[in-house]
Amino acid sequence: MCELFAVSSARPARVRLRFAEFATHGAPVHGGNPDGWGAAYFDGPEAHVLREPLPAVRSAFARVLEDHDFHSPLVLAHVRRASRGPVALANTQPFSRELGGHRHVFAHNGDLPDIQSRWPLEVDGVRACCQPIGQTDSEHVFCQLLRQLAPLWLAANGVPSVAARLDVVTAFAARLRPIGPANFLYSDGDVLFAHAHRRRQADDSIRPPGLYQLRRRAAGVHLQEAGGLEVHSHHHEVHALTLLASVPLGVGHWQPLTEGRVLALRAGDVVDSRGGVTA
Repeated sequence: MCELFAVSSARPARVRLRFAEFATHGAPVHGGNPDGWGAAYFDGPEAHVLREPLPAVRSAFARVLEDHDFHSPLVLAHVRRASRGPVALANTQPFSRELGGHRHVFAHNGDLPDIQSRWPLEVDGVRACCQPIGQTDSEHVFCQLLRQLAPLWLAANGVPSVAARLDVVTAFAARLRPIGPANFLYSDGDVLFAHAHRRRQADDSIRPPGLYQLRRRAAGVHLQEAGGLEVHSHHHEVHALTLLASVPLGVGHWQPLTEGRVLALRAGDVVDSRGGVTA
């Protein structure tokens, strides 16, 4: 299965992902996740979205990116093991679209069989405004999510409330869970939403947990290092920082999220949640 990672911080953090190594975490199949990699580094409502449909070990671009000092308060990353759709840029996550003057970014870990026929993007002859470019189940459900969120964003005078957005994301996640594993990370640049479900574990069984969380205590300096990952935030003011990942990355008190839990994070803190409770 694919691997997910995100960081939410109250202050910009330097997040370096060494994708070739990061892609091997939690992969039950030898060779890790060889079918593409991508990351989004937010800067307010916009984001640098960088992705490539190549194994990170063969990518010169990935090696350059690993040494580039992006500083961002919100980072979302994905490495792919293809299950639906060919290895191609159009099928490489994270996916991004504009809605309401914000960049919306989405990454999914799981498998949603026949989602296109189970939950079509055309209803009563009316097509959703967001359409997939590639062939993955993940991009299809991202377009469905934006379809559900669009009325909120188009009616709002600015950014919709966290509670209203979380209600939509929670209902969306509940509709996906009976179809198949549906762990995902989604952000509109203001809030990071995370849904924990089930994933293929190291013993090849599909079961919870699908995501882990590491919440760092408020401090002026945060440093997290593990194979393939370095998160460094250094500011005079104390600030919160939270990491999310498919499997624990390095040392620290990583907490599994229970099946069906949906979190809303802003500036390093969980500001609201729905569903299950932390195990």
